[in-house]
Amino acid sequence: MIRMPGNSFDGSWEPLTSDEENLQAELIRDVEKLAGDIGDRNVFAYENYLVAADYIESEFQSAGYEVRRQSFETEGRTCYNLEAELPGHADPGRILVLGAHYDSVFGTRAANDNASGVAALLAIARAMADDEPDITVRFVAFANEEPPYFQTEKMGSLVYALECRERGDDIIGMISLETIGYYSDEPGSQRYPGVFRLLYPGEGNFIAFVGNVGSRQFLRRGISAFRDNARMASEGAAIPAFIAGVGWSDHWAFWEAGYPAFMVTDTAPFRYPYYHTTDDTPDKLVYPQMTRVVDGLIAMTREIAGIK
Repeated sequence: MIRMPGNSFDGSWEPLTSDEENLQAELIRDVEKLAGDIGDRNVFAYENYLVAADYIESEFQSAGYEVRRQSFETEGRTCYNLEAELPGHADPGRILVLGAHYDSVFGTRAANDNASGVAALLAIARAMADDEPDITVRFVAFANEEPPYFQTEKMGSLVYALECRERGDDIIGMISLETIGYYSDEPGSQRYPGVFRLLYPGEGNFIAFVGNVGSRQFLRRGISAFRDNARMASEGAAIPAFIAGVGWSDHWAFWEAGYPAFMVTDTAPFRYPYYHTTDDTPDKLVYPQMTRVVDGLIAMTREIAGIK
């Protein structure tokens, strides 16, 4: 474990500002669309999968982006990764990737896992649409993160990351937005694998930044920028990838391709009681805290991308 820079926010909870209320409304709308209106979305609920992909593409386009669809076959079905790119101005060959998977575990609506991450991805893309970053920023919605394709050749983020490596893309790092919508002040609401319960809070009222040891510099850069700007508590760790949960999202695929990457998460099964169940519905999310997280992520992304 590597100590993280900066200090976590520990101020009092204040009402959302008007800008934050507008951001919250965006997040609720996107979560409700993906997990409420569309629902189950994966290879086994294929028509919904296509509707979800079309919705995400249209939201990127409405923000002014051109969208590239990377297609690949799974079970005789065509699956799509969706990429929107914000070109860099000073050093466009260097690339920052933000990603979130839009598929669901079969039979679930997957509001937190991972409509919350997709809603955050769309919100960050919208906020930055008119920015002029130094480096290129890519926003990517991934297919097939969930079982039975997790950590297989059909995992959408692995398909994408390997293509980037083959093409020689200079990706400085990837940030995976994974299950970010649930928070609780209740004692004992946060659990951990192994000895980590002795090192971190017992209340699930923070956002976590998690990476492997090889990604520690990029992780430290990210959490430092977040802490400089966010009104939300945060914890972070760069720890060996074999620890349970450390590689449980799309950042794992970028490690496999040789890129640094970390995950931003509410810790999913270590906190969220509805993880991978039919009760993972939009009403379970805690939107004010999620809004503060996303607001901090917007500022963090801008700082990493060199936006003045």
